[in-house]
Amino acid sequence: MSPHDIKPVPDFRLPLVVAVTGHRDLLESELGPLTERVRWFLQDLIDKYPTHRLTILSPLAEGADMLVAREAIGLSLDLVVPLPKRQEDYLRDFQTDQGRREFSELLSKASLVFELPQAIPPAPQGMDPDAWTMDYPYAQLGTFLCAHCHILLAIWDGKPSAGMGGTAQVVRFHHENYMPGITPPNLSTLKMLVDDESDLVFHIVCSHRKNGDGPHPDFEPLDWSWFTQDKDEPRTRELPDQHKLIFQRSAEFSEDALRFADQIQAGAYSLQSGSKPEDLPEGIEMIDRLYSIADWLAIHYQRLTLRTLLVTHTLAFFMGLMFILYSDLESWNAFLLAFLAFFLIAAGTQFFAKRGAWQRKYQDYRTMAEGLRVQFYWAAAGIHSPDKWNFTHDAFLQSQSPEFGWIRNVMRVAGLRCDANAGAPAAGLEFVLREWVGDQDRGQLGYFKRKARERIERHRLTERLGRISLITSVCIVLLFVLSGSALPESLTAVLRIVMGGTLLLYAIREGYAFATAVKELIKQYEFMLRIYDNAYRRLSQTDQASEKRQILQALGQSALDEHSDWLLMHRERSLDEGEIWRLGS
Repeated sequence: MSPHDIKPVPDFRLPLVVAVTGHRDLLESELGPLTERVRWFLQDLIDKYPTHRLTILSPLAEGADMLVAREAIGLSLDLVVPLPKRQEDYLRDFQTDQGRREFSELLSKASLVFELPQAIPPAPQGMDPDAWTMDYPYAQLGTFLCAHCHILLAIWDGKPSAGMGGTAQVVRFHHENYMPGITPPNLSTLKMLVDDESDLVFHIVCSHRKNGDGPHPDFEPLDWSWFTQDKDEPRTRELPDQHKLIFQRSAEFSEDALRFADQIQAGAYSLQSGSKPEDLPEGIEMIDRLYSIADWLAIHYQRLTLRTLLVTHTLAFFMGLMFILYSDLESWNAFLLAFLAFFLIAAGTQFFAKRGAWQRKYQDYRTMAEGLRVQFYWAAAGIHSPDKWNFTHDAFLQSQSPEFGWIRNVMRVAGLRCDANAGAPAAGLEFVLREWVGDQDRGQLGYFKRKARERIERHRLTERLGRISLITSVCIVLLFVLSGSALPESLTAVLRIVMGGTLLLYAIREGYAFATAVKELIKQYEFMLRIYDNAYRRLSQTDQASEKRQILQALGQSALDEHSDWLLMHRERSLDEGEIWRLGS
């Protein structure tokens, strides 16, 4: 069977993906209770996360896979089926004709069906070649399921196993990023010390008919728990707090996407603009769709954030001006009342901005959009990690705060179909060179050139304002020194107000520049301009597609690193009521 896609109806809800791994040989006596437990688990997710589109990722093997798939269909959930082999070869591994018929029936109701790459590498030294050929597709399937789900649903007896690609090994890979015989040992070592949101397992305990006995002695049949790598409580009844926060943030994203669905549909920018469908790999439209949503929302919340900063800094200027008028012109209570009124308006503006999390959403959505941009263009160019068990989302923001794990969760969903492709159409590479890198007037090279110039001009304006305020203050001071007491008191008061006002205006402008990180952004834009310019020059000097992909891979990694730095820098730039009071005073 050739891979085929059945495209779902466009939906602005973010998928919540549950991958299934479990035993094929379940006890007949436990099937009913297991089915009820699975139904309860899925319904609980539906109730807790109504703005998500619950999606089941299952290869439809006999036993646990089919049990969960039946419940998913009964609850009208999306069913995505990655096949470890060609369908005809896969069906030969089924034990009964009934299982084959049920497979075909469930497959016909799936939202999306595709095959994973079929190439099997040579068996490692010391491993039986026949066993390797038989087990490798299932081990590859297990790693793919783990890398592209938010929750791994394991219907498992809890016993360790040496069988490559079995349920125990899949659970271990989900926790440790290591599967003996498949992944290099250093892959686990590189990730074992960082917080990892991709370790979430929901374990339903079952017996294994093939073993002829019950589950692991620590468990009872039909027991359940959330199972993570937490050092204090690896097994809990409640969803761990870290994962609650991640699902909460992704729920906010879905809520925003649904709230502004019409505007996004009408005004979002598509990365696929200027391309033909046949020029790009299958599944890339999912990355583009999520990018379009994230990009539109980032722009929306950026405008709200900048308006908030502009309003509060403007009001801080008038607060300071009222204080200067009170102290240097007339000690009228009206000036103090106006001072307090401006502060209350500014504080109220900040209150609404904080309650709506405008600044945080702008930062998170912009970072996610830029991560999806790299993911999209890498997929379009046919760029894949040398380590086939890693994907674009795996390392993005990995060394930063655990709260950013929800961004990786979105990228994990976006690349679900595209990551299964072994290559990409040749025209995709030229499309990426034209649309992503671009030249001096277009693409990201042209973008950073324009943005660097704009930021430099803004900074120069601030510097000019500083010089004007300094010169004005010096001139007024000299006038006071030279004239002594000859100046009328009214003129002296006016000059003090002018001097204080210009200094205040410069201070407020500097505060705004700090809040928007103008100086730091100039450095970042100039750095990215050099990176893209170097990439453009290197790409122009080679005709080798492999070398071009290598350059684009390095370019994308630099972009991801820079976006991580951008997010952390802006996280520290927030304005609160105390800062308004300080600026205004």
